Amino acid sequence: MNILFDYDPQAHSAVRLAAGELERYLGRMLPQGGGQVRIRLEAAGRRNGPDHFHVRMTRAGGEITGNRPRSVLLGAYNYLRCLGCRFLGPGGDCELVPVIAPEALAMDYGETASFRHRGVCIEGADSRENILDFIDWLPKAGYNSFFLQFKSPRAFLARWYGHERNPLKKPEPLPEAELQRYAAEFQQAVKERDLMLHGAGHGWTGEVLGYDAQSWDKSRPLEEETRPLAALVNGKRDLYGGVPANTNLCLDNREAVGAFAALVADYAGAHPGVDCLHVWLADEYNNVCECGGCQETTLSDQYVELLNEIDRCLHEKGLETKIVFLLYQELLWPPIRARLARPERFVLMFAPISRTFASSYQVEDGLSPIPPYRRNRIALPSSLGENLAFLRGWQALFQGDSFLYDYPLGRAHYGDFGYLHIAQVIAGDVRQLRPLGLDGYVSCQELRAGLPNFLPNYVLGRMLWNEEADAEAVVREYFQAAYGEAWEEVLRYLSALSRRNACDYLNGKGERTDPIMARRMAEAQEACWAFSPVLETHREDGHFWSLLAYHQRYALVLARALEQLARGEREASGRAWRAFRDLICENEPDFQSFLDVYRVLEVTETYTGFPTKA
Repeated sequence: MNILFDYDPQAHSAVRLAAGELERYLGRMLPQGGGQVRIRLEAAGRRNGPDHFHVRMTRAGGEITGNRPRSVLLGAYNYLRCLGCRFLGPGGDCELVPVIAPEALAMDYGETASFRHRGVCIEGADSRENILDFIDWLPKAGYNSFFLQFKSPRAFLARWYGHERNPLKKPEPLPEAELQRYAAEFQQAVKERDLMLHGAGHGWTGEVLGYDAQSWDKSRPLEEETRPLAALVNGKRDLYGGVPANTNLCLDNREAVGAFAALVADYAGAHPGVDCLHVWLADEYNNVCECGGCQETTLSDQYVELLNEIDRCLHEKGLETKIVFLLYQELLWPPIRARLARPERFVLMFAPISRTFASSYQVEDGLSPIPPYRRNRIALPSSLGENLAFLRGWQALFQGDSFLYDYPLGRAHYGDFGYLHIAQVIAGDVRQLRPLGLDGYVSCQELRAGLPNFLPNYVLGRMLWNEEADAEAVVREYFQAAYGEAWEEVLRYLSALSRRNACDYLNGKGERTDPIMARRMAEAQEACWAFSPVLETHREDGHFWSLLAYHQRYALVLARALEQLARGEREASGRAWRAFRDLICENEPDFQSFLDVYRVLEVTETYTGFPTKA
């Protein structure tokens, strides 16, 4: 069948990409031979409103229109999904493309996104191909934004090409010129799709101190000339733990504040393609300045004053760049006196990194009071209610654009072998966004969170597009596409694993000796073994079944290590963890697109408490 397209020759690349994608997929779906389909694509309307598209199609063709270029692309992928395509994860291996009759093309519907912010932030270790595949998948799954942390993705690429934590693979060179070329490719891929590009975040404070702070790596000693700009912590002005990105500034020092503001303004001017520029202080906590001037106020008051200075510098340059400020660690405590002078410049980002993932947020009256702020003596909140109390405190002072920045796929997900629990938590959190007064969600996560599958990311994308979507129906849709006729058996199996999840335990919360957790991990192993006959029957039934077979081995070994740790058998748990490490390192070449070996080893070494040394 001949497929023709009509669109403005000067149309945005996202519209042209929509045409190319429709031609590619429909060419596979429709019968070969005579006949013609003509499709008009147009981006028109109020670009600043929520993403919206309308599909009007007959057997002979029709139109897909959107209020901006990416909305046309989103509409094209949504239409393909309605025709039976399934984009179950990044890369071609995760796609299912059916054969259809021309009559199936007829549809007439329109949709508007529930939330403005629907994105993912890069974490973990990633190859060039991993990142490009994920960006390509974002609009297929309903997302509209991507966040490249730091000023370059060096940290994430270096972990992969250096094959950190995998001694079986030799490090590969990553020359600076190649790194910059990759970074330009990623930004081009985002902009080609008209996705919102988020940039920077970590690294600003280290750069003020004279470092190329594009990772959490340690660096050379602090220069004497910049030492007065650094935070005074425990009587010393020095790099915190030797890491520039974790080193705060003395915000009572006007030179430090001025240098920070000028740095942000210069970067914004040189990078007009960054739609949302994140201005964060140093990572870690209880590491802020203790000098006399700083002690007289709160960190958040100083932060707001810094943001106002940045706004002033941007205004002088005639720049309208949106600045994202974050509620994170010490900055969870709202300011006492300072207020944003021009709130329309700013976007609030709520980042409750210490939350529990046992359940989803619940909006309740009578939240607990915010504890007093004590500089460098804070304890991070873990309960959902405690975290939400901080959000409400800030919202009393700022009513502008805002979104949730959360971490279910950053660490905790490795404790949910079935991925059903973490997907349910995500779905529940999305349903609470509107009551929480938040206009979306950006997931800080590994891009390769795909073992046993990419269900959590799939659910997040679908529900951010439509908050009223039936999460259970989305799960069924995913499993039917991935596992075919045996999908219900797989759903029961992975649900059984998820009911015994160790999300918080693996993330380092609670006592390490835990009889209840030990029993749950023993039961998880039993569930794995009980599923073996089904796996054997379907071993050759496609990509997702191959993943499931590998996942069974992965879950058995990790569950055994967690069981022994929870029983207090530390030496045995260390041996089991090393067996787990060996398994995933040996199999990384075959499954690297679905499991971030670097990250799961980092998490289990750093947070879970395994004695990792023999």
